[in-house]
Amino acid sequence: MSKERFAHDALLSMEPGADDRAPGGAITVALCGSTEHEPPCPLAPHHTRAERAGEEVRLRVLFAAEPDDESRVRVTIDDTLAAGTGAIPEGGTASWRLIGTWASEVRPEEQEHAGRLAGS
Repeated sequence: MSKERFAHDALLSMEPGADDRAPGGAITVALCGSTEHEPPCPLAPHHTRAERAGEEVRLRVLFAAEPDDESRVRVTIDDTLAAGTGAIPEGGTASWRLIGTWASEVRPEEQEHAGRLAGS
């Protein structure tokens, strides 16, 4: 079985000064066990992008997984974000409030990146 390409979105509320990299780091820890590990990611190679507008942070997670693992990866992402806290690279933690998550399609402009994830 080969890995397929998937996308998952989330909307969070974070204080304006909070580090918006923390949710992506928390997702990496949940999926891989650590933010620093040798490739490939054990369950699902992934990439997280955060876009902030005031207190609103939109996360976009691209990931590649075996079709049978898709729901496990999505539940892991959702549970991690629902926990509402994650480490920041400089030390300490950041917190957020999960507003919602949803599965989405990989966009045409993301296909190349998602393909690299699927090939790793």
